[in-house]
Amino acid sequence: MELSERQRKYLRGLGHALNPVLLIGNAGVTAPVIAEAQRALRDHELIKVKFRGAERAARDAGLSELAGATDSVLVHRIGHTALYYKRRIDRPGIVIPDA
Repeated sequence: MELSERQRKYLRGLGHALNPVLLIGNAGVTAPVIAEAQRALRDHELIKVKFRGAERAARDAGLSELAGATDSVLVHRIGHTALYYKRRIDRPGIVIPDA
């Protein structure tokens, strides 16, 4: 799924007030972390993730790996915090504007 800049901006606005639902530590992106991220995306569609305890290159790789493993879109990343979006097929809760 590819998002336009307008759609990303809208999702960033929604995600601003969210608290991180997933904290990733020194172990990085593991199978349990991926499973929890998939569950959170299924429940909320838009989640905030905090990645602590890694160098910038490792953190960037881990955030990209998490997006690929969960089939989600990395909407925004700033510092240690990232925002992911995955549209629910059965009953979407977030209606994003057209491109």
